[in-house]
Amino acid sequence: MSRRIPWILVLGLLLAFSAACTNKKSVNPLANIGSKQPDKILFDKSMDAMRHNRFDVARLTLQTLINTYPESEYVARAKLAVGDSWYAEGGTASLAQAEQEYSDFIVFFPNMPEAAEAQLKIANIHFQQMEKADRDYTHAKRAEDEYRKVLLQFPDSKLVPEAKQRLLEVQEVLAEREFEIGRFYYLRESYPASMARLQSLVDKYPLYSRADEALYLLGQNYEGQMARMRSAPTCDAHGLPRGCVTEGAKARYSEELSKKAAEAYDKILTRYPVMDRADDAKKRLVALHQPVPRPTKAALAQNKAEDASRRETSTVQRLMGIVRKGPDTTQASKVGEPTLVDTEPLSATKIVQSEAIAAMSPPGSNSLGVKIINPDQPAPAGADATPPGTSPFGQPAVSGNQQPAASDANELKPNVPADSNELKPVDNASDQSLPPPPQVNEIAQGDSSSSTASADNTPASDQDISSSKKKKKKGLRKIVPF
Repeated sequence: MSRRIPWILVLGLLLAFSAACTNKKSVNPLANIGSKQPDKILFDKSMDAMRHNRFDVARLTLQTLINTYPESEYVARAKLAVGDSWYAEGGTASLAQAEQEYSDFIVFFPNMPEAAEAQLKIANIHFQQMEKADRDYTHAKRAEDEYRKVLLQFPDSKLVPEAKQRLLEVQEVLAEREFEIGRFYYLRESYPASMARLQSLVDKYPLYSRADEALYLLGQNYEGQMARMRSAPTCDAHGLPRGCVTEGAKARYSEELSKKAAEAYDKILTRYPVMDRADDAKKRLVALHQPVPRPTKAALAQNKAEDASRRETSTVQRLMGIVRKGPDTTQASKVGEPTLVDTEPLSATKIVQSEAIAAMSPPGSNSLGVKIINPDQPAPAGADATPPGTSPFGQPAVSGNQQPAASDANELKPNVPADSNELKPVDNASDQSLPPPPQVNEIAQGDSSSSTASADNTPASDQDISSSKKKKKKGLRKIVPF
């Protein structure tokens, strides 16, 4: 046993010597400066400077990192952080510089996940500078365009829900602006200009919180124009006085205006049945001797969800909104899809021209309906033709052999026959061309989208409609916010 002890000691000394050789610090060339890389050190210093609001120091450090280590893995984050420093600093000049930095980041790194973040921050820059609906709308329009880019260019990003909600708030402000302009023209009895604004509004922003009010005002415009037409001087046998209208033209044009007013009121009852103007629209349809439609249960549930998602504005918030620079977006819908594609705006000039054409058209023509209500549809051949010998808008007169026949006039009717299917949308499988993709706002309208295909399309009962409407405040509750 005593002989084995020296050998055990020798073996222990050998093992200790080998372990000491493997743990030498001289093997690691960066042991004296720690385990962090220099580019990482610079990035951490810049982030620490930003946390302490030393934005100029942070930008100087980030630029040193970008220029010294162009191949570093932190270059992309450093470029984005430069924009973040300008964004956090605030101010008009700093925000403009931040937008430029974010735009450069998207150009140099379009496939990185941070590109969606940079695009969202560009939109947020204009959202922060957005003013009220009755003031300059430049930033609101830019914010709408930038949020749309987030949804269209980065549809798989986790930032899409935030961009979608912000876009709904921006479109609420833009829609409010269009409504106030349309109402301004209506109060001054400039009906064509008001029609153009309000029709474009309801087509472009169906989720607007006062869409029912816009449709009701649109119907009032048609009724006001109808009263103006009836009060116009009537032509005698010699066509006098100047600027007169025949009795037949008055009757035809008044009938068309009555139909268009009824269409506006119909949409209130079928698309916005729980809104405040639903009862008024029903009364106007009865006064115009038009049938009163009934909404489907799916449309009723959809409009109820939209109305419930809007927050109530208290009296304090309304008072603070007077002195606040930015707009109030509490009435923006929290459900539904925002409009991603702009519709063609309707101009007042087209309305005035179509009015004159309708007044001079022979019985059975329906050019007014195609011109005013559906301006984005392609006009059929001969739609702009005027009767022989007339040229009200500087166009050459049509000769006698070019006068449209009875079959040509029928092409302008909504229910076109099978031999004039060029006006119909592509709805059959035999056509070679594919149908156009559905617009995003069609989902909100609940017309023919796949999301509402399986919904309950049975007519809603009066009990369902009345239970879905919010009860109006009475007495002191009209002025007390609680």
